Amino acid sequence: MINYYEKIKQELLNNEISKLAKRNSINNSDLTTYYNVGKMLSEAGKSYGENIIKAYSQKLSSDVGKGYGVSNLKRMRQFYLLIEKGVAMPHQLTWSHILTILPVKDVDAIIYGSDWGEYQLHVYKYKDDVNKAVEVKIY
Repeated sequence: MINYYEKIKQELLNNEISKLAKRNSINNSDLTTYYNVGKMLSEAGKSYGENIIKAYSQKLSSDVGKGYGVSNLKRMRQFYLLIEKGVAMPHQLTWSHILTILPVKDVDAIIYGSDWGEYQLHVYKYKDDVNKAVEVKIY
């Protein structure tokens, strides 16, 4: 007699593993892209001035679509600069986690822990813990 339950369970587990791998791949691609864009914006700002972000934002929003407003482009540049300062970013962090720590001025106050899985699932818990650690309000 075939054990359908075990086959069904294995099929569902395989699907969950596949979805997790896909999410991690997308996250890594996003972070690499945002780092590279941040680097280019930083270099462009040195050559063309701070207003270049506003100009690029308007063009990118028109040419590529939503999601490339001035504040987002500034965050990408800030992300690049944070990495350049030598702040280690665990690979499990998502862009939402990174947006939480960008306003932190004291890089030593950034929370590093061993249980990143908990933070991966609960961005708001991470945000609360960062807020408590650095005593700033982050939106």
